[in-house]
Amino acid sequence: MKLHELRDNEGATKKKKRVARGPGSGKGKTAGRGIKGQKSRSGVAINGYEGGQMPLYQRLPKRGFNKPNKLHYAVTNLGLIEKFVEAGKLDAANITEDSLVASGLVRRKLDGIRVLNKGDVTRALTITVTGASASAVEAVSKAGGSLTVKAPAEAAAE
Repeated sequence: MKLHELRDNEGATKKKKRVARGPGSGKGKTAGRGIKGQKSRSGVAINGYEGGQMPLYQRLPKRGFNKPNKLHYAVTNLGLIEKFVEAGKLDAANITEDSLVASGLVRRKLDGIRVLNKGDVTRALTITVTGASASAVEAVSKAGGSLTVKAPAEAAAE
């Protein structure tokens, strides 16, 4: 094969349709837009417009509420913490939010870190975080460790 023999695959490229280039093009005069009307003109943005009738999104009632001061937690699982302890990236005797971030288990703290009970815990872990599920606290205490939950305000003070 030589350089001059290189070609695109059949059907890989398609010529651009040149509209408004005379009657012979098949898309001359009105360029496929029909005659007159809002859609035939440039700068048309009529999504949701219903011809003067009240649009559907305005006719329906508003529902729900988004709390502006809602707390967003970074989430991790007990099984992952156990793996990081086994790998030597975390110290089982003292696991804090800062050590979780430093080890790379959690990317950033956000409003705190919440631990969930997914995975198995076999060793005694001492964990201090902003949030934890009740089953995670129970699982850690069953393994002989402790999971301390501190309020988000305390976490911000540190």
